[in-house]
Amino acid sequence: MRRKPGKQPVEVASTGHSWDGIEEYDNPLPRWWLWTFYATIIWAIGYVIAFPAIPLVTKATEGLLGRTTRNEVAADIQRFDAANAPIQARLTSVDLAAIKDDPELMNYAGNAGAAVFRTWCAQCHGSGAAGASGYPNLLDNDWLWGGTIEDIHTTLLHGIRSPDDPDTRYSEMPRFGLDELLDDAQIRQVTQYVLSLSGQPHDAAAAGAGATVFAEQCTACHLEDGTGDRAQGAPDLTDAVWLYGRDGQADAATIQRIVHDGPFGVMPAWSDRLSEADIRAVASYVHGLGGGE
Repeated sequence: MRRKPGKQPVEVASTGHSWDGIEEYDNPLPRWWLWTFYATIIWAIGYVIAFPAIPLVTKATEGLLGRTTRNEVAADIQRFDAANAPIQARLTSVDLAAIKDDPELMNYAGNAGAAVFRTWCAQCHGSGAAGASGYPNLLDNDWLWGGTIEDIHTTLLHGIRSPDDPDTRYSEMPRFGLDELLDDAQIRQVTQYVLSLSGQPHDAAAAGAGATVFAEQCTACHLEDGTGDRAQGAPDLTDAVWLYGRDGQADAATIQRIVHDGPFGVMPAWSDRLSEADIRAVASYVHGLGGGE
């Protein structure tokens, strides 16, 4: 090739790396790439100074702008609270039974209550409110403490055997076996009698003896006919719904264990964690699931 007079070709130095006879030249990086790289370094330094970036023991550096995603979420929550304030005020001012008569209020309570339920209640009662062993099914019509919207509101407000609420609903089934109030034979007998109350297969002879035990030890709460007392949270033993049974059913072993050990379930009071509007909303939601009376 012809070359311009006086201009000699420049031989690029080698890095010294060679592979299969191929030398690696020490060509400089393109200037545009270098300046882009330097710009990203400057940007990173500025970001660290302006925004939260460096993790510390309990938090991250706040940055000069003081802007955090947590603050942004808090601002969004405050904005939505302000937008919902008027309808929440209406929700807390009307009678619980009158919520259903206001379509706008009922719609809000249903949606807000569903959100509260999924956040705070689904862990025990299930996402569909069908409950589990030891956790009540909120879809049926069997309520230990009453299923009206007022009853549900009171239960939510004060809880069941909640240790931090002096107005909590409270009852306690004796531990007949653990505290040696009944011997094993009596517990087996009263178990057979309880099975007979709900029409389940049972030992008739043992159930006859268990009727006497039941009359002496159980009627104060479960009443003489075994239908229970909601004022005390004593369940109806004549139906087919069992709080501590598997899939809502209880066999002899389960009932015998309950009589022997004495269940003591606790539901927390929500008055110190949820607002009155939220409690009313979730009460309305639960009441509307189909089991509320």
